[in-house]
Amino acid sequence: MGVSSVLESYSKIENYHIGSQMEAAHGSLMHISIDGIVPVMLTPFTDADRIDETGLERLVEWYLDNGADALFAVCQSSEMQKLTLDERISLARSTVRFAAGRVPVVASGHISDSPEDQIAELAAMAETGIGALVLVTNRLDPRNGGFEVFRSALETILKHLPSDLPLGLYECPAPYRRLLSDDEMKLCRDTGRFVVLKDVSCDLETVRRRARMTAGTSFAIVNANAAIAFEAMRAGSRGFGGVFTNFHPDLYAWLYAHREEDSPLIRDLAVYLALSAMAEGMGYPKLAKLYHQRLGTFECTHSRVTDYHPFERHWASADLLDHIHVGAERFRALIADT
Repeated sequence: MGVSSVLESYSKIENYHIGSQMEAAHGSLMHISIDGIVPVMLTPFTDADRIDETGLERLVEWYLDNGADALFAVCQSSEMQKLTLDERISLARSTVRFAAGRVPVVASGHISDSPEDQIAELAAMAETGIGALVLVTNRLDPRNGGFEVFRSALETILKHLPSDLPLGLYECPAPYRRLLSDDEMKLCRDTGRFVVLKDVSCDLETVRRRARMTAGTSFAIVNANAAIAFEAMRAGSRGFGGVFTNFHPDLYAWLYAHREEDSPLIRDLAVYLALSAMAEGMGYPKLAKLYHQRLGTFECTHSRVTDYHPFERHWASADLLDHIHVGAERFRALIADT
């Protein structure tokens, strides 16, 4: 669907400002709750560079079998910046179909530069059946212009989206990490529209402050940094949504379930998870695809983002992947004995 046709199909949507949306949201917003482990989904490709639907279905099942409480499709881990609009829409629809209502599916695909293209891609994504549409903060303020630029862009986009569609926010690192200010957090919270923030501040005090700001609301702060994962859970992060949910989401799920406890096992697991995630710089997301190839989730490890083989560029990364797997199995055995 072209930009002009999407815009035309949404041209009759009533214009209203954020303040009036607050009133509509409280009365008619669809219910969705994000709490727990939210894998940032990979996109399996075929050797012909098409989305591998069979592999995607198996990947969804793997996430669900390993403790996922929601799925984040069409995000940076999904290589969304390298997907066409048709591919982004197809990926979201397929994920919703494969999840089959067992967990909420949220999706973004918010990558365009111009406001018109952003409205088109978001309006199309809103029709895929997802539980929440995730807006990327750096697209709302591409040049880091500050609060007024962010507020104006948000207001414009909200005019063109269904008033009953829950929304999310994502401090996506690419093309630049645009963190939300406290005033912007409050602005979004007070719309009543937002149900999740993928927090990429990588700062425990920021997570704690944001969790306090959204306490008692349906707006979940979900930390994405493994180094602070355990302490962030204890500080109010409603789960975890980092890249290593593509390796051992079940271990994050166990840690979250035991976040109010303290034991040597819990502390050791938190350290293991933090150190394992340091491998992200060794060719992710292709590194994760190599891991899933080993698991048998899908066959092809092709990535549009990682255009090289991690084992060739990052010395001993294959051995590191072995250690990550062995460590995860060790912790699973220890947990089984508790």
